[in-house]
Amino acid sequence: MNNKPILDVKDVPKPSQWLTLSLQHLFAMFGATILVPYLVGLSPAIALISSGLGTLAFLLITKFQVPAYLGSSFAFIAPVIAAKASGGPGAAMVGTFIAGLVYGIVALVISKAGHRWIMNLLPPIVVGPVIIVIGLALSSTAVGMAMNNPAGKYSMLHFSVALVTLAATIIFSIYAKKMLSIIPILGGIVVGYLYALMVGIVDFSPVLKANWFEMPEFIIPFVSYKVKFTWDLAALMIPVAVVTLSEHIGHQLVLSKVVGHDYIKEPGLHRSILGDGTATMISALIGGPPKTTYGENIGVLAITRVYSVYVIAGAAVLAIIFGFIGKVTALIQTIPTPVMGGVSILLFGIIASSGLRMLVDSKIDFGDKRNLVISSVILVIGIGGAIVKLPFNIQVQGMALAAIIGVLLNLILPGRQCAEENMFEAEQTNETKKIA
Repeated sequence: MNNKPILDVKDVPKPSQWLTLSLQHLFAMFGATILVPYLVGLSPAIALISSGLGTLAFLLITKFQVPAYLGSSFAFIAPVIAAKASGGPGAAMVGTFIAGLVYGIVALVISKAGHRWIMNLLPPIVVGPVIIVIGLALSSTAVGMAMNNPAGKYSMLHFSVALVTLAATIIFSIYAKKMLSIIPILGGIVVGYLYALMVGIVDFSPVLKANWFEMPEFIIPFVSYKVKFTWDLAALMIPVAVVTLSEHIGHQLVLSKVVGHDYIKEPGLHRSILGDGTATMISALIGGPPKTTYGENIGVLAITRVYSVYVIAGAAVLAIIFGFIGKVTALIQTIPTPVMGGVSILLFGIIASSGLRMLVDSKIDFGDKRNLVISSVILVIGIGGAIVKLPFNIQVQGMALAAIIGVLLNLILPGRQCAEENMFEAEQTNETKKIA
């Protein structure tokens, strides 16, 4: 890969280029970032604002050395929905804050003890199947959104909208070139929306009524809701947060290769994890979903070879501004459910497939009974929705339970292999294939 930069990490772009380059990153993250709050019933405007604030916090914590954009995390969709169903938006925000705290605690331990222990705790044979569970557990949600009308009944008209959206997203993913290949989600949403307009299932009136400037309805602790910690929330969020740490590490390895700098060592994995956790906690304080570094934006870096943190910061500022533009928010809210359902079919499948790819790239031998047992148990418990009920009304279920059991099986069963000492050298080649 030719990674000689056009603009290096600390280079400031010319004013004439700055806006355009930042808009590229905004569009790359836009579709996926607004899809998550759409699916969990939170405000897309707040998701945009929190992604911008979270990214700026991440850049500050990583000493403006890591050009990464943070958007809404898909891994937390099911836990946030469960938390919201049991205790309302406030419970979802408390759970999101807990996830951010987990990142902070792990960052503190890594700063003292190094990073090798977490790779031993979360090897590919555990993380791969859990990622598969995260994708497949949401499959029924995507199909329901695609097939049903607002009354919840099957509608071929609505399903056709989903299929057109899905087809457009696939075409953009496979055949689009350069920048367009990085934004297939946004492209698919635009095509699906236009088709939905043609068949008459879009109500455009909210956009006409909306003001250009509108204050989003922030969800503030102690103001919008009473803060109440429960072990149920911890059981929902902590296992998923632990697993998504592996996703974060993977992104840092890819980013290290793209930029040509070992971010695991400098500014350090503990700083990037702390930045991710801080972004998630900021999001929780204003009503947004959990945050994660975005592969789409790493792809933009790889294609453009513009690594400037100032460009990333510009995208973050634009995201914050977009969150206060009422007509943009209203337009997002007019997107029909089957449009998002069509995109979700591919996205949730890609999440599951990325778990498979992790297993393949890591050359996991399923002829080894140990690997077969761990993966099989994780898949069935996670997708089957198994529940463990503990004292004090604590429940651990689904992907959280699958992750915990997977970690325990990996630690208990004989034949466990230790992680490589130098993560950057050992892992970067396989991870970079995802971008190349």
